[in-house]
Amino acid sequence: MSRSIRTSIRSVSFILCLIPAAIHAGPTGPVSAPDAVTTAPGSVIVIGFVGGFVKHDDMVHSAVQVAAHLRKDYPSGVYTEVLENHRGGKAYADILRFIDADHDGKLSTEEKRNARIILYGHSWGASEAVTLARELGRDGIPVLLTVQVDSVAKPGENDKVIPANVAEAANFYQLNGLLHGETQIRAADPAYTHIIGNFRFDYKASPIDCKQYPWYDRIFMKAHTQIECDPKVWTQVESMIQSRLPPQH
Repeated sequence: MSRSIRTSIRSVSFILCLIPAAIHAGPTGPVSAPDAVTTAPGSVIVIGFVGGFVKHDDMVHSAVQVAAHLRKDYPSGVYTEVLENHRGGKAYADILRFIDADHDGKLSTEEKRNARIILYGHSWGASEAVTLARELGRDGIPVLLTVQVDSVAKPGENDKVIPANVAEAANFYQLNGLLHGETQIRAADPAYTHIIGNFRFDYKASPIDCKQYPWYDRIFMKAHTQIECDPKVWTQVESMIQSRLPPQH
């Protein structure tokens, strides 16, 4: 596929993602920040990003449901947060605060080395997860795992190349709709990053009923929405995350 065609498809994808915002145009209140949280040494930080213009507390969406499951199943030793995809800056600041074990306002080499971070997301949220991982990498902070579901790169972001500070990465995608995710992620340095796999799902062969989703998602972004509400996909995502969390007693 030529560069110009790929660029055109990305442009159309961007326009399709704006449809929900246009339909819901109007004043909105600020999203409240969660209460201040500190993590115990050795805790795992799990941060998810929702796609498009989805709110962080919209339980219809699978990325939000995964976070709710993790909070319930891991009441200690794990801090879980889900955010809108434009709030990567908040996630970054939260992570720096959480891994600052001695609360002196600066990170030591040991504090960075002890960080245990998992990032996941859908659509623009997946792109934001990789972007956040890359920003943490510039600070020398490792990431255990990134998981992308039908990742759509936001303008100025690169969701295809996984930075070397990420230990493992997985990618789930579909190709049935005009709006579809990155088909093949790769490691910037295979010596440091293991690509678990690029997993394709076919919704022409196995359609998913997403009746709980808004009509415009089901019409304009049908397959992109189907992978978001597919329990087979998100069960795997959740399992990958849980396998890297501390056992609960």
